Amino acid sequence: MPAKEKSSIEAVLFDWDGTLIDSYDADSAAYLGVFREMRIPWGLDELALHYAPNGHHIYRDAKLPRARWEEATQLWRKNYDYRRSRLVTGARRVLAVVARHHRLGLVTSGDRDRVHRQLRKFRLTRIFAARVCAEDTAQKKPHPAPLRLALRQMGLQPSACVYVGDTPHDLEMARRAGVRAIAIIGRFPTERGLRAAKPDALLESLTELPAVLKSLGTSNK
Repeated sequence: MPAKEKSSIEAVLFDWDGTLIDSYDADSAAYLGVFREMRIPWGLDELALHYAPNGHHIYRDAKLPRARWEEATQLWRKNYDYRRSRLVTGARRVLAVVARHHRLGLVTSGDRDRVHRQLRKFRLTRIFAARVCAEDTAQKKPHPAPLRLALRQMGLQPSACVYVGDTPHDLEMARRAGVRAIAIIGRFPTERGLRAAKPDALLESLTELPAVLKSLGTSNK
């Protein structure tokens, strides 16, 4: 019997919102609440046009003074409806399959309190060897600092890792960190940007990930 082929990918690191958790309705409702309370004349169309995983980019594009960004963030948290968030279809099974062959990490722009609360809700806390959230680095996506921190925590080299996300900022962060990038088309309005960014793989569904990882893990030998 031939020896089992070993993948060159040691770890797979994931984004959270839009990649593993379907938080589009909760996220959109939170931003609409911010716009309403801060008298920003934006709706869903403007949010779709300017969407970024880091809310500061949205506030900047909305011409909100930097001195009010923290106030907007607190309003976002107040308006976020946890009941509207759920795991992406197949996420639990995919994570279990991927974890059989690779170490897992989480790198998100979400604030630690919310993300950890959701990880506990979905019983996923222990599956990730590293969990980097918004407060953990001064620089945010698309800066590579959050991903680099996760790699240090896991003792990994960038060339041995893959990052999976659903926004162009995810892809840029991964590439600046020297990590291969896989994009998933989700409900957030990022498909055009993802296609233009030309990731190492572009998936229509998270359920495609195990097969794509197997292909990537053997193609560079």
